[in-house]
Amino acid sequence: MKKLLIQLDTDPLPSTFDRVVASDAGADEIFAYGGVTPQAVTALVHGAIFTRKASELHNTAVFVGGSEVEAGEAIYRAVRKAFFGPLRVSVMMDSNGSNTTAAAAVVSAAKHLDLSQITATVLGGTGPVGSRAAQLLASLGARVNVVSRSEEKAKAVCERLGKEVDASLLTPVGATTTEAYLESARDSKLLVSAGAAGVEMLPAEGLFSLKSLSVAIDVNAVPPLGLGGIEVMDKGKDRGGVICYGAIGVGGTKMKIHHACLRKLFEANTHEFDTQAIFAVARES
Repeated sequence: MKKLLIQLDTDPLPSTFDRVVASDAGADEIFAYGGVTPQAVTALVHGAIFTRKASELHNTAVFVGGSEVEAGEAIYRAVRKAFFGPLRVSVMMDSNGSNTTAAAAVVSAAKHLDLSQITATVLGGTGPVGSRAAQLLASLGARVNVVSRSEEKAKAVCERLGKEVDASLLTPVGATTTEAYLESARDSKLLVSAGAAGVEMLPAEGLFSLKSLSVAIDVNAVPPLGLGGIEVMDKGKDRGGVICYGAIGVGGTKMKIHHACLRKLFEANTHEFDTQAIFAVARES
Protein backbone atom coordinates (compact mmCIF):
# COMPACT_ATOMS: atom_id res chain seq x y z
CA MET A 1 0.00 0.00 0.00
CA LYS A 2 1.30 3.44 -0.91
CA LYS A 3 2.50 5.83 1.78
CA LEU A 4 0.49 9.01 1.30
CA LEU A 5 1.44 12.35 2.87
CA ILE A 6 -1.17 15.09 3.08
CA GLN A 7 0.76 18.39 3.05
CA LEU A 8 -1.27 21.24 4.57
CA ASP A 9 0.49 24.55 3.93
CA THR A 10 -0.75 27.92 5.15
CA ASP A 11 0.97 29.77 2.28
CA PRO A 12 -0.80 30.18 -1.09
CA LEU A 13 1.72 27.87 -2.78
CA PRO A 14 2.72 24.71 -0.90
CA SER A 15 6.42 24.56 -0.07
CA THR A 16 8.52 22.75 -2.67
CA PHE A 17 11.18 22.25 0.03
CA ASP A 18 8.81 20.29 2.25
CA ARG A 19 7.55 18.29 -0.70
CA VAL A 20 11.04 17.29 -1.86
CA VAL A 21 12.08 16.32 1.67
CA ALA A 22 8.95 14.21 2.07
CA SER A 23 9.65 12.41 -1.18
CA ASP A 24 13.26 11.74 -0.19
CA ALA A 25 12.07 10.44 3.19
CA GLY A 26 9.97 7.76 1.54
CA ALA A 27 6.49 9.17 0.91
CA ASP A 28 5.16 7.56 -2.27
CA GLU A 29 2.79 10.40 -3.04
CA ILE A 30 2.33 13.90 -1.58
CA PHE A 31 -1.04 15.62 -1.78
CA ALA A 32 -0.09 19.28 -1.32
CA TYR A 33 -2.69 21.92 -0.43
CA GLY A 34 -1.92 25.63 -0.16
CA GLY A 35 -3.72 28.47 1.58
CA VAL A 36 -5.16 26.05 4.14
CA THR A 37 -7.22 27.57 6.95
CA PRO A 38 -8.45 25.90 10.14
CA GLN A 39 -11.97 25.93 8.70
CA ALA A 40 -10.86 23.74 5.77
CA VAL A 41 -8.99 21.18 7.85
CA THR A 42 -11.78 18.86 8.95
CA ALA A 43 -12.89 17.97 5.43
CA LEU A 44 -9.31 17.38 4.31
CA VAL A 45 -8.53 15.17 7.30
CA HIS A 46 -11.77 13.21 7.03
CA GLY A 47 -11.00 12.60 3.37
CA ALA A 48 -7.74 11.02 4.51
CA ILE A 49 -9.10 8.87 7.35
CA PHE A 50 -12.35 7.59 5.81
CA THR A 51 -10.73 6.09 2.72
CA ARG A 52 -8.68 3.35 4.36
CA LYS A 53 -9.31 0.69 7.00
CA ALA A 54 -8.28 1.61 10.53
CA SER A 55 -5.57 -1.06 10.31
CA GLU A 56 -4.19 0.65 7.19
CA LEU A 57 -4.13 4.25 8.42
CA HIS A 58 -0.45 4.14 9.34
CA ASN A 59 0.13 4.44 5.58
CA THR A 60 -1.40 7.92 5.59
CA ALA A 61 0.04 10.94 7.42
CA VAL A 62 -0.36 14.73 7.64
CA PHE A 63 2.41 17.34 7.50
CA VAL A 64 1.67 20.94 8.51
CA GLY A 65 3.94 23.60 7.03
CA GLY A 66 4.11 27.15 5.76
CA SER A 67 6.05 30.29 6.61
CA GLU A 68 3.75 31.51 9.40
CA VAL A 69 4.29 29.47 12.55
CA GLU A 70 1.25 30.68 14.47
CA ALA A 71 -0.94 29.84 11.50
CA GLY A 72 0.66 26.40 11.34
CA GLU A 73 -0.02 25.83 15.02
CA ALA A 74 -3.70 26.60 14.43
CA ILE A 75 -3.78 24.06 11.59
CA TYR A 76 -2.03 21.47 13.76
CA ARG A 77 -4.65 21.91 16.49
CA ALA A 78 -7.45 21.63 13.95
CA VAL A 79 -5.97 18.43 12.50
CA ARG A 80 -5.83 16.77 15.91
CA LYS A 81 -9.36 17.92 16.70
CA ALA A 82 -10.66 16.27 13.51
CA PHE A 83 -9.60 12.79 14.69
CA PHE A 84 -11.95 10.54 16.65
CA GLY A 85 -11.70 7.01 18.00
CA PRO A 86 -9.31 4.86 15.97
CA LEU A 87 -9.83 7.06 12.93
CA ARG A 88 -6.70 9.15 13.00
CA VAL A 89 -3.32 9.42 11.29
CA SER A 90 0.07 10.62 12.42
CA VAL A 91 0.76 14.34 12.08
CA MET A 92 3.87 16.53 12.11
CA MET A 93 4.03 20.31 12.43
CA ASP A 94 7.20 22.08 11.24
CA SER A 95 6.15 25.46 9.87
CA ASN A 96 9.17 27.48 8.71
CA GLY A 97 11.36 24.58 9.82
CA SER A 98 11.05 25.92 13.35
CA ASN A 99 10.85 22.66 15.28
CA THR A 100 13.48 20.70 13.37
CA THR A 101 15.93 23.63 13.32
CA ALA A 102 15.57 24.29 17.04
CA ALA A 103 16.02 20.58 17.75
CA ALA A 104 19.15 20.48 15.58
CA ALA A 105 20.66 23.49 17.37
CA VAL A 106 20.08 22.00 20.82
CA VAL A 107 21.30 18.53 19.82
CA SER A 108 24.45 20.15 18.42
CA ALA A 109 25.06 22.06 21.64
CA ALA A 110 24.54 18.90 23.71
CA LYS A 111 27.52 17.28 21.98
CA HIS A 112 29.80 19.69 23.82
CA LEU A 113 27.97 20.73 27.00
CA ASP A 114 25.98 19.25 29.86
CA LEU A 115 22.98 21.46 29.23
CA SER A 116 21.53 20.81 32.67
CA GLN A 117 24.47 22.66 34.23
CA ILE A 118 24.71 25.81 32.14
CA THR A 119 23.27 29.21 31.44
CA ALA A 120 22.35 29.77 27.80
CA THR A 121 21.35 32.92 25.96
CA VAL A 122 19.05 32.90 22.95
CA LEU A 123 19.14 36.04 20.84
CA GLY A 124 15.94 36.42 18.87
CA GLY A 125 14.42 34.26 21.58
CA THR A 126 10.84 35.20 20.81
CA GLY A 127 10.95 34.10 17.16
CA PRO A 128 9.86 30.70 15.80
CA VAL A 129 13.24 28.98 16.18
CA GLY A 130 14.47 30.96 19.16
CA SER A 131 11.43 30.34 21.35
CA ARG A 132 11.55 26.63 20.60
CA ALA A 133 15.28 26.45 21.29
CA ALA A 134 14.64 28.16 24.62
CA GLN A 135 11.89 25.67 25.42
CA LEU A 136 14.09 22.68 24.62
CA LEU A 137 17.07 24.03 26.54
CA ALA A 138 14.92 24.66 29.62
CA SER A 139 13.38 21.20 29.30
CA LEU A 140 16.90 19.84 29.78
CA GLY A 141 17.52 21.97 32.85
CA ALA A 142 19.45 24.88 31.34
CA ARG A 143 18.90 28.39 32.65
CA VAL A 144 17.90 30.41 29.60
CA ASN A 145 18.01 34.13 28.89
CA VAL A 146 15.29 34.78 26.30
CA VAL A 147 16.39 37.95 24.52
CA SER A 148 14.15 40.14 22.37
CA ARG A 149 14.12 43.74 21.24
CA SER A 150 10.87 43.97 23.19
CA GLU A 151 11.04 43.07 26.87
CA GLU A 152 7.25 42.74 26.94
CA LYS A 153 7.39 40.21 24.11
CA ALA A 154 10.17 38.33 25.92
CA LYS A 155 8.03 38.22 29.07
CA ALA A 156 5.03 36.95 27.11
CA VAL A 157 7.06 34.15 25.50
CA CYS A 158 8.58 33.14 28.85
CA GLU A 159 5.09 33.03 30.36
CA ARG A 160 3.86 30.83 27.52
CA LEU A 161 6.90 28.52 27.66
CA GLY A 162 6.57 28.36 31.43
CA LYS A 163 3.45 26.24 30.91
CA GLU A 164 5.62 23.60 29.19
CA VAL A 165 8.85 23.79 31.23
CA ASP A 166 10.09 25.07 34.60
CA ALA A 167 9.31 28.80 34.40
CA SER A 168 12.01 29.63 36.94
CA LEU A 169 14.65 28.65 34.37
CA LEU A 170 13.52 31.33 31.90
CA THR A 171 14.62 34.97 32.14
CA PRO A 172 13.12 37.53 29.74
CA VAL A 173 15.56 40.17 28.53
CA GLY A 174 14.90 43.27 26.46
CA ALA A 175 17.92 44.38 24.42
CA THR A 176 18.38 46.65 21.42
CA THR A 177 22.13 47.37 21.36
CA THR A 178 25.32 45.35 20.97
CA GLU A 179 26.26 46.23 24.54
CA ALA A 180 22.93 44.95 25.83
CA TYR A 181 23.25 41.71 23.84
CA LEU A 182 26.72 41.19 25.28
CA GLU A 183 25.50 41.83 28.80
CA SER A 184 22.70 39.28 28.37
CA ALA A 185 25.27 36.62 27.44
CA ARG A 186 27.99 37.62 29.88
CA ASP A 187 27.79 34.46 32.02
CA SER A 188 26.56 32.05 29.34
CA LYS A 189 28.28 28.89 28.18
CA LEU A 190 26.00 28.67 25.15
CA LEU A 191 24.85 31.40 22.77
CA VAL A 192 22.20 30.73 20.13
CA SER A 193 21.46 33.44 17.58
CA ALA A 194 18.02 33.03 16.01
CA GLY A 195 17.23 36.56 14.94
CA ALA A 196 15.79 37.79 11.67
CA ALA A 197 17.59 36.78 8.46
CA GLY A 198 20.29 39.20 7.37
CA VAL A 199 20.66 40.94 10.75
CA GLU A 200 23.96 40.80 12.64
CA MET A 201 23.22 40.42 16.33
CA LEU A 202 26.85 40.51 17.49
CA PRO A 203 30.07 41.41 15.67
CA ALA A 204 33.03 39.05 15.91
CA GLU A 205 34.92 41.19 18.41
CA GLY A 206 31.91 41.16 20.72
CA LEU A 207 31.24 37.45 20.36
CA PHE A 208 34.80 36.42 21.18
CA SER A 209 35.02 38.85 24.10
CA LEU A 210 32.60 36.65 26.05
CA LYS A 211 34.99 34.89 28.42
CA SER A 212 32.56 32.22 29.66
CA LEU A 213 31.34 31.24 26.18
CA SER A 214 32.03 27.66 25.04
CA VAL A 215 29.56 27.09 22.17
CA ALA A 216 28.04 29.58 19.69
CA ILE A 217 25.31 28.63 17.20
CA ASP A 218 23.94 30.86 14.44
CA VAL A 219 20.91 29.60 12.51
CA ASN A 220 20.87 32.51 10.03
CA ALA A 221 22.25 31.69 6.58
CA VAL A 222 21.56 35.08 4.96
CA PRO A 223 24.46 37.59 4.95
CA PRO A 224 25.31 39.30 7.16
CA LEU A 225 25.18 36.34 9.52
CA GLY A 226 23.77 36.74 13.00
CA LEU A 227 27.10 36.19 14.73
CA GLY A 228 30.20 37.75 13.25
CA GLY A 229 33.25 35.48 13.13
CA ILE A 230 31.19 32.35 12.43
CA GLU A 231 30.99 30.93 8.92
CA VAL A 232 27.81 29.41 7.54
CA MET A 233 29.49 26.01 7.00
CA ASP A 234 30.95 25.76 10.52
CA LYS A 235 30.06 22.48 12.21
CA GLY A 236 31.78 22.14 15.56
CA LYS A 237 34.60 24.42 14.37
CA ASP A 238 36.90 25.65 17.14
CA ARG A 239 37.39 29.37 16.69
CA GLY A 240 39.53 30.88 19.43
CA GLY A 241 38.31 28.40 22.02
CA VAL A 242 34.64 28.69 21.07
CA ILE A 243 32.97 25.76 19.31
CA CYS A 244 31.01 27.30 16.43
CA TYR A 245 28.08 26.17 14.30
CA GLY A 246 26.77 28.04 11.27
CA ALA A 247 23.38 27.65 9.65
CA ILE A 248 24.42 25.01 7.14
CA GLY A 249 26.45 23.21 9.80
CA VAL A 250 23.24 22.95 11.84
CA GLY A 251 21.19 22.41 8.68
CA GLY A 252 22.65 18.98 7.96
CA THR A 253 21.46 17.79 11.35
CA LYS A 254 18.10 19.50 10.81
CA MET A 255 17.61 17.54 7.58
CA LYS A 256 18.41 14.22 9.29
CA ILE A 257 15.83 15.01 11.97
CA HIS A 258 13.24 16.03 9.38
CA HIS A 259 13.76 12.80 7.43
CA ALA A 260 13.64 10.66 10.58
CA CYS A 261 10.37 12.20 11.73
CA LEU A 262 8.75 11.78 8.32
CA ARG A 263 9.74 8.14 8.21
CA LYS A 264 8.29 7.56 11.68
CA LEU A 265 4.97 9.06 10.60
CA PHE A 266 4.36 5.88 8.62
CA GLU A 267 5.30 3.47 11.41
CA ALA A 268 2.03 4.02 13.29
CA ASN A 269 -1.07 6.17 12.98
CA THR A 270 -0.76 7.70 16.45
CA HIS A 271 2.32 9.93 16.30
CA GLU A 272 1.97 13.65 17.01
CA PHE A 273 5.23 15.41 16.24
CA ASP A 274 5.39 18.87 17.80
CA THR A 275 8.39 20.59 19.41
CA GLN A 276 9.11 18.08 22.18
CA ALA A 277 8.26 14.99 20.15
CA ILE A 278 10.50 16.10 17.29
CA PHE A 279 13.30 16.74 19.79
CA ALA A 280 12.86 13.22 21.18
CA VAL A 281 13.41 11.86 17.67
CA ALA A 282 16.43 14.16 17.27
CA ARG A 283 18.05 12.71 20.39
CA GLU A 284 17.58 9.20 19.03
CA SER A 285 18.89 9.97 15.53
